[in-house]
Order: sequence, then structure tokens, then C-alpha cells
Amino acid sequence: MRSARLWSVRHARGLDRLYRWVESSLRAARPLFPLIGPARVERWVYAVEKRIKRFLFDSQSCGQCILGASGMSCPMNCPKEIRNGPCGGVRQDGTCEIDPSMPCVWVQAWDGSQRILGGVEKLQAVQGAVDYSLQGTSAWLREARRPAAENILAVDGAQPAGGSHAL
Repeated sequence: MRSARLWSVRHARGLDRLYRWVESSLRAARPLFPLIGPARVERWVYAVEKRIKRFLFDSQSCGQCILGASGMSCPMNCPKEIRNGPCGGVRQDGTCEIDPSMPCVWVQAWDGSQRILGGVEKLQAVQGAVDYSLQGTSAWLREARRPAAENILAVDGAQPAGGSHAL
């Protein structure tokens, strides 16, 4: 899994573009959601999202994904689950103080954010605490359901309530 996570950070720019495509596709399909059934849409999209994000980012399916604001490095992989930057225990070689064989997710986030347009600004935005009641739900659908104006702000670097886009 770690090799896929490191690959994802190195390819953050392309994955960010892919996210934008997924987001616009889901937004375009939004009028169909009531016809298909919201629960069915959630189940199908979540199943796809979970598999893709688990493989590429070792995602923990928190339901409040901030991959776009963390350089495509999932902060939930941090043993301390810190969502706003390194804990201060990062070793000089950039590895985790708890698991020295693991690169710090926040060192990786910094590297990935430099590859994304506006990524450093997004990385510096303060993220809210995880709402564990959303665990196991689709962050992609949550983003697609947000008003378009909020998503435009997120692209420009401002952080609307609820975080950043959620590849």
C-alpha cells in the first residue's frame, strides 16, 4: 500500500485533475440521483470510491476526505490521525516518530501540495475535526451535492465549510 501512496503523492497534479473530472461528472449526473434512489447512488458510488481510494491512498474512508488539501496524502494514515500538519515528532529523515519505517504523511502532503495548483494554500487551511458519523459514506457525493459556488471557492484556495475536495 505504501508504494501506491507514494506514487499518488508524486502524481498529485494528475490525480487532482482526475478528481475535478469525477466531481464534474457527478455534478452533471446529480439530476438522476432522485430517479435512481439516493441510497442506491450512495451505495454504488461509495463502493467505487472506497476501492479506488483504498488502493491509491490507503484511505480510511472517513467520509470527510481532504486529499485535495493534503497533496493527495491521506492524513488519516497518520498513526495519530492529525489533520492539520505534522505532530512535531517527525524525524530528520522525514519518517514518523511512531513508525520509523513510514514516511510522515505530512511530509508527503507538503511534497504533493507543491504539485497541485493552489495546493500549498489549501494545505495551510485549518481543517475541522473528523465527524465520525460520516465514516463509510461517500465524500465524492458530498462534494457533488454542495452548491457549485462553494466548490469554486475551494478551487481558488478558500475553504468552505466541510473541507476540500475529496478524491
